[in-house]
Amino acid sequence: MKRLPFSAAWVIAFGVLAGSSVADGEKQHRHGRIDASKALDKAFGRAFDPRKAQRTIRIEMSDTMRFTPSELEVRQNDTVRFVVRNAGRQMHELVLGTLEELRRHADQMGKHPGMQHDEAWMTHVAPGKTGELGWQFTRPGTYFYGCLVPGHFEAGMIGKVVVVPALP
Repeated sequence: MKRLPFSAAWVIAFGVLAGSSVADGEKQHRHGRIDASKALDKAFGRAFDPRKAQRTIRIEMSDTMRFTPSELEVRQNDTVRFVVRNAGRQMHELVLGTLEELRRHADQMGKHPGMQHDEAWMTHVAPGKTGELGWQFTRPGTYFYGCLVPGHFEAGMIGKVVVVPALP
C-alpha cells in the first residue's frame, strides 16, 4: 500500500468530511420519491403516496408571490395528491406546516439563503416545471403552505388549508 504524505492525507480527509457534512442543519435536496411508509407524523398529518391519493389538488405558484388557490378545505383523513406548477421564472416551493413552523423555517432560510432542505411535506419546483407531493391530513385544524425561498414567504406567498372533522 502506497502511503500519502501527511499533508495530502489531511487534505483528502478534510475534503471527505467537509463534503459529507452539512452545516447548520442544512440538508441536500433528494429529488427522489419520498418513502411515505417511513415518514414521521406531523401535527398537520403525514406523508402519503401521491399515486394512491383520493383527491388531486392543483396549485399554481407565480412570481407575484402568490399561490392559486390560496385557500383549501379538506376533510380529516383525506389523502391528497398536490400537483404544484411553477408558472414563474424563479424557483418556488410549497412547504406544508403550521404557521409557527413555517415562520421559523422562513426565518432560518433568510439567515442561511443557501440552505437546502427536502422533506415529505415539501416540493421544490423549478420555473416552468411541476412537482407533486402526497399528504394525509390526520387532524382537524387550520394549517398552511408557503414558499420559503428567502423573501417569498415574507412577500405573502402563503396559503391556508382548513381541515374539517371527518364524517361520523
